[in-house]
Amino acid sequence: MTTKPKRNIYLKMKTLEDAQKLWTEKTSAFRCAVANIPAVSALGRVLAQPVIARSSVPHYHGSAMDGIAVKAHDTFGASEVHPLRLVLGKTAFAVDTGDPLPPDTDAVVMIEYVEPVGEDEVEIRSAAFPWQHVRKVGEDIVAGELLLPQHHRIRPADMGVLLAGGIQEVPVFARPRVWIQPTGTELLQASEAARAAPGQIVEFNGAILSGLVQECGGEALLQGIVGDDYETIKQELLKAVDAPTEVVLINAGSSAGSEDYTSAIIDELGTVLVHGVTMMPGKPTILGIIKGKPVVGVPGYSVSAIMAFEQFVRPLLYSLQGLSSPSFPEVEAILGRKMPSKLGLEEFVRVILGRVQGRLIAMPLQRGAGVITSLTRADGILQIPQDLEGHEVEETVRVRLLRPEEQLDQTVIMIGSHDNTIDVLANELKRLDSRLHLSSSNVGSLGGLMAIRRGQTHLAGSHLLDAETGEYNFSYIARYLKGTPLRLVQLTMRQQGLLIRPGNPKGIRGIEDLLRPEATFINRQAGSGTRILLDYCLQRQGLSSEGIRGYDQEEFTHMAVAVNVLSGRADAGMAIYASARALHLDFIPIAEECYDLVIPESSWNDPKIQLLLDIVVSSSFRNTVTELGGYDVSASGTVRGVWDGEKWS
Repeated sequence: MTTKPKRNIYLKMKTLEDAQKLWTEKTSAFRCAVANIPAVSALGRVLAQPVIARSSVPHYHGSAMDGIAVKAHDTFGASEVHPLRLVLGKTAFAVDTGDPLPPDTDAVVMIEYVEPVGEDEVEIRSAAFPWQHVRKVGEDIVAGELLLPQHHRIRPADMGVLLAGGIQEVPVFARPRVWIQPTGTELLQASEAARAAPGQIVEFNGAILSGLVQECGGEALLQGIVGDDYETIKQELLKAVDAPTEVVLINAGSSAGSEDYTSAIIDELGTVLVHGVTMMPGKPTILGIIKGKPVVGVPGYSVSAIMAFEQFVRPLLYSLQGLSSPSFPEVEAILGRKMPSKLGLEEFVRVILGRVQGRLIAMPLQRGAGVITSLTRADGILQIPQDLEGHEVEETVRVRLLRPEEQLDQTVIMIGSHDNTIDVLANELKRLDSRLHLSSSNVGSLGGLMAIRRGQTHLAGSHLLDAETGEYNFSYIARYLKGTPLRLVQLTMRQQGLLIRPGNPKGIRGIEDLLRPEATFINRQAGSGTRILLDYCLQRQGLSSEGIRGYDQEEFTHMAVAVNVLSGRADAGMAIYASARALHLDFIPIAEECYDLVIPESSWNDPKIQLLLDIVVSSSFRNTVTELGGYDVSASGTVRGVWDGEKWS
C-alpha cells in the first residue's frame, strides 16, 4: 500500500513577482526543436534562424510602365519645340509593364507621351533620363541580403517575400506540445454529464487549457481523467515527461488537501521550484522541473487555472518559440464600487466595462475562483497589487481588456436587480446588432439606484417595494435620486414566492413556516428588492427575521437561490417563479411585483437604449419572456413615470 505524503500547507509561498522571476530563470533557455516547413505553410510560425535571399527581385531590368524602351542618350534634345522621331525596332521598342528591357536600352517613355507617326516611327516631345520608369535588378531584394531575422513571426506579406526571394522552405521552431493531465476521482467526461451524481463534476478545464495552449501557438495533448491515486498520477507524470512534449500541465491536486498529491510527486521525481503563489485566484499553483522538462501544477478551480496559465504557462510557451509574451491591452477606467483586497495577495478581479456619460466605468463581478461565468461575462481584469488594501469607488484604475477597446463604446451597462429577462434582453440586443453588448452587474435594486446617482450606469433594474404605499420604486427614486432626471419604464410584472424542493419535504406552506427550527432559508443580499419584499411580508405578519435559520446567508441572483434549494443547502428561498420553473422546484406564490427599468435622461436618447426599448415592446421579447413562466408582459415598455429630479409627472 502506498503511503500518502504529508500535507503541504504553503509554508514557502512566493510572491507573484518572485515566482515569475524564478520560473523565467529556470526556463528561459528552453526552446522547441527546429523544423523545416514549406514557406507557403509558415503563417504564424517563428523563424529559428535568419533567412537570406537566394534570388534578386527583380532578377532582370524590367519596364515599370507601358510605353517604349529607349536608350536615354538617344532622346536628348527632344522638346515641345523640337520633337524627336524614333524608329520602332531600332531606337524604340514597345514594352508593357513587367517586360524585360531590350538590349542597349535603359529607360522607358510612358505611352501617354508617345505619338505614333506612320507605321514604324514614333515621336516624343521630352527627353528621357537613364533608368526612368525602369525596375532595376535587385530594386526590391538583392540576393544574399537578410530577408527576415531570427525569432520573427511570419505574416502573410512575409510569405510573399520568402517566395519572391527564392525561399521554398524555412526553419521554424516546432509548435510547443503541451501534455494536459486532468486529475480527480470526482471528474466525469463531458459526454457523461447526464448521469452525474452528487459530488461528480464534468471535466471542462482540459478544454479551457487546450484552447489557451492553441492561442499561444502550441499543440494541446489532452489526456483522459486520472483518479486521486498517488501511484497512478506518478506513473502518468512519468509517461508525460518521457513523451515528446515540451511542457506538462497537471490540473487539480495542487492544493493542500489530503488527496492533493501533485507537489509531492513532482518533488519525488524532480524539483519543486514553487508551491503556492501569493495571487488570487491561483494561489495553489506549483512550478517544477522533472528530467529537464517544465511541469506546472494548475489549480482545479477554473478561474484559478486560467490565471495560473496566463502568469506562468503563456510566457513559457512564447519563450519556447523564441518570442516575448505579448502584453495585454489596457485602459484606464473609473471604479464603480469600492473594491477591498487582502494585503499580501495579488488579486485579479473580473469587471464589466462601458462608457457612461463620457467616462469608462469598471464594475466588479463575482470573485469566486470557481465561477467561470465571471470570465465569460467580464470585459476586463483589474489587477490589485499585493501591497494595496484595494481601491475606492470612483478611483481611476488600469484594467486589462478581454474585449477589443472599440467594443466598449458599444456596451450597455446595466446595474441593479437581477432578473432572468435581462439575459433575454442581452441576447436580443446581440441578435439585432452584433456590435452591441449588454453587460450587467447584480448588486440589488438599491445598488442600481446608487450607480445611477454616481453616473456609473446607462440604466438600472429595480423592484423596490414601498411598505406604506404598496408602490414599487417611486418613493425610493424620490429619496435617493434628487437632482437626477430619469424615466421609469416597466419591464415586466412577475411572481415572487418561496422556492421549495420538489415534493416539499419540510411541509412549508408560507412565510410563517420559515421560522420553524427545522427549516433552513437562503436569502438575497441586503438592498435587493426581494430582500425588502421578504422583510415587508414578515412585518405584515408580525414576524421577526431573527428566528429564520439562514436569514444571514445571502445570494445575488434568483438562480443562485434556486440552486441552493435544489442542492439541499436550503429548504426554501425567496425568488421569482421563472427560477423555480427552470430548475423544476416547487413554488409558493407570495406576491406579484413590478420590475422596472430606471433610465436616466442622460441615457434616454442613446441609440443603444432606444434599441433596447424597442426590444422590450417587441413580440419576440414578449413571447420568449412569457415562455419562462411567471411573467406578465402586457404593459412592458410603458413609461410609468417621469422624474425631473424634484417631482414625478
